[in-house]
Amino acid sequence: MNRYIYFLAVAFFLLSGMFFYENARFNDNKLHLIVCDIGQGDGIFIRTPKGDDILIDEGPDDSILDCLSNHMPFWDKSIEVMIATHPDADHITGLIYVLKSYNVIHYFTSEVSKDTAVYKRLQDALAEKNLTANYAFSGDRIDFSDKTSLLTVWPDKNSNPGLDTNDFAIVNLLSYGNFKAVLTTDAPFSVEEMVSDKIGKVDVLKVSHHGSKTGASDYFLSKIKPSLAIISVGLKNRYGHPAKEVLDLLTNHNIKYLRTDKSGEVEVVSDGKSFKVYTN
Repeated sequence: MNRYIYFLAVAFFLLSGMFFYENARFNDNKLHLIVCDIGQGDGIFIRTPKGDDILIDEGPDDSILDCLSNHMPFWDKSIEVMIATHPDADHITGLIYVLKSYNVIHYFTSEVSKDTAVYKRLQDALAEKNLTANYAFSGDRIDFSDKTSLLTVWPDKNSNPGLDTNDFAIVNLLSYGNFKAVLTTDAPFSVEEMVSDKIGKVDVLKVSHHGSKTGASDYFLSKIKPSLAIISVGLKNRYGHPAKEVLDLLTNHNIKYLRTDKSGEVEVVSDGKSFKVYTN
């Protein structure tokens, strides 16, 4: 009996220690923006200062689950906001795996579809969870209790849904205090230039379309003036991303850039006044 009580006490002590460690680690009252290392695709996780979880795109496979488990407390199985910016496989496949492991509260996407097997699988997974898609358009804004906000700056409601899916992809502006980051998904620079005035100056740019030659322009960079650019890209990918033209543009604008194929996961942490960057 004494031995049984001893093991219970040790287990309680270890669990308590894990809880306090995880609580201190993940609840530091700062904004965490993580560009996950998920290969050739996009997967962006955001944890607000008060602990709301936002997932924007989910990558080409189940790699996003490792990113989530590394940046969420083990007891937290809810994602408050999930966004699929457009229906390309390298942005939505991971969502199917996330739905199996997490409770998604709100789901947003663009008003375009794709006749692919993975898109159909996603629709089945959403139906199984009774999740209804909310279509995001320019001007839509999600405000969190800690003054974090997520503003959709593209697409416009009058955009033609018959365009290429990249042309209709959701572009988000993340704000917390004086910190701002623009998350451009796969939007071409023609779209970026149209919305640059809505975006204004930012601290961080998630470079569009894995750094493809359509992912940025001189005009766009001169308008938003980021101090850091992050490129989500797969190692030795068959597309040749990131393009030399984009890397040269970033260099010419004196913008420091990080690539997930070289630096791994990139985490930006902000107190609303300044930010720090961590890689692994």
